[in-house]
Amino acid sequence: MSPVVLVLILFTAYTSYKGFKDLSFFHRYALKTDQVLVFKQYQRVVSAGFLHADWWHYGFNMYALYAFASSFEIIVGSVNFSIIFFASLIGGNLLALFFHRHDSAYMAVGASGAVCGVIFGLIALFPSIGIRPLFIPFSFPGWIYGVVYIFYCIYGIKSLNDNIGHDAHLGGAIVGLLTTIAFYPEVIASNGIVIALIVVPAIVFLIIILKRPGWLYIQGFSFSAKTHRNIDDRYQDERYENQQKVDKILEKIHAKGIDSLTKREREILEKNT
Repeated sequence: MSPVVLVLILFTAYTSYKGFKDLSFFHRYALKTDQVLVFKQYQRVVSAGFLHADWWHYGFNMYALYAFASSFEIIVGSVNFSIIFFASLIGGNLLALFFHRHDSAYMAVGASGAVCGVIFGLIALFPSIGIRPLFIPFSFPGWIYGVVYIFYCIYGIKSLNDNIGHDAHLGGAIVGLLTTIAFYPEVIASNGIVIALIVVPAIVFLIIILKRPGWLYIQGFSFSAKTHRNIDDRYQDERYENQQKVDKILEKIHAKGIDSLTKREREILEKNT
């Protein structure tokens, strides 16, 4: 495993674990619409990529990073790899912010956009490379995987059938591919058709959204209303609110002693510790 990839995996393990254990840390660095767009906390666009919802989320992303990034780093070099990784991370999160700019409750974490950028950068250089998605017993040529995945992201953004950050995946994939091409423009001559098959549908989709932004807020490909909040979102909000209450109670104990607590404060402390 290359040094940069190893550092990314270990550092992400540390920050993700800290986020699991400390909700205030998690919410301080997660991607949140208002915190970025209103309060100008732009560091969240990067920091959110080093947090994850749970160990499964972390494991899936880091497995994909391990599977593709080491060989990609050897090919493009550590500096170029790092630029592509962070450009994809930022590009994916910026696209997610654009799509959710009117949703003040939107929150996202994960390195998926950066990982997608690495994979699509590899596809730009080697369209015929075999890619085998997790739990699937056979591989696809990279260019077929790329085209199918772009349409899957578009469908996921419009259908809202799950809690996956398809917008960040789409943004990360396209930014990673284009950044790789910027470093190696000669691939356009040899792989131009494949690159067009991947990039053009994404560009057309984004143009439609820019021209008709209301279309994005129609769930799926029907005319039912889109719902932004789900059970997981509400659960995380409730956990955060409870942690805030506990923090205030602990501060009160530190300042005035445990005997200063009311009956209600004791109940909250017992329930959440």
